[in-house]
Amino acid sequence: MQNTVRALKLTPGQDTEPIKAKISVRNVNNFFKSALGKITTVLRDVNLEICDHEFVAIVGPSGCGKSTLLNMMAGLIKPDTGEVLFDGSPVEGVNSKVGYMSQADALMPWRTVIENVELGLEIKGVPMKERRSIASDLIGRVGLGGFEASYPRELSGGMRKRVDIMRILALEPEVLFMDEPFGPLDVFTREMLQDDILRIWQETKKTIVFVTHDLAEAITLADRVILMTARPSTIKADYHIPLARPRSAIDIRFAPQFIKLHKLIWNDLRDEVCRAKGGE
Repeated sequence: MQNTVRALKLTPGQDTEPIKAKISVRNVNNFFKSALGKITTVLRDVNLEICDHEFVAIVGPSGCGKSTLLNMMAGLIKPDTGEVLFDGSPVEGVNSKVGYMSQADALMPWRTVIENVELGLEIKGVPMKERRSIASDLIGRVGLGGFEASYPRELSGGMRKRVDIMRILALEPEVLFMDEPFGPLDVFTREMLQDDILRIWQETKKTIVFVTHDLAEAITLADRVILMTARPSTIKADYHIPLARPRSAIDIRFAPQFIKLHKLIWNDLRDEVCRAKGGE
């Protein structure tokens, strides 16, 4: 059955020509088979389109398959049925045009900050002088100038995350997938990193798909918030976030429109959280 989403509304006079999707998820289903042979439906009839330069956040109750869906879009998992398209072509495996960031950073402990940032460029064969220049510029943009020769063990959690983000951006991916990247951090560090992501998006207009369990974080960052149901999970609603950009991660949460959006989406999310807890 085709799932129904809350459609985005076009304002009068807005161009109504269809926009080519950067990522298309079509009728995707995913099943998990336990060691005892029990089959659980994780994703059911998921349909989603993400356009170039959009910032899309995915929220839903714990265990609903948010990360599974993200991994399918990134080419790390193949759907059991249905398909995922990138620029109109089927995703058949890991896509070199995308970057991926998880909760745990992927820094090499034996490499310095600048060596970590330039790692992907080194693997691609970019000459040292060029990759060192690119890495130095990125490090300076996130306020880590002076830490180029430091090792990951000498950095705070937030600093390590900044290095990890720059390591990915050094390769200039067309799409950045982020799977609860700030989950383990304290609230103040999270807000600072959210401001970093908002600034990076404002400067680069990268397509970003961001999984989070934090509804406030999703509204703060995204152009759209995709709400997933409890398992078997599908898309319950697709919310347009009409908050003006550029945004401040701290200031925006006091805006009346933010509070209204949070209440609206939370009412829908709460129902799914209750269903997930009740095992319905």
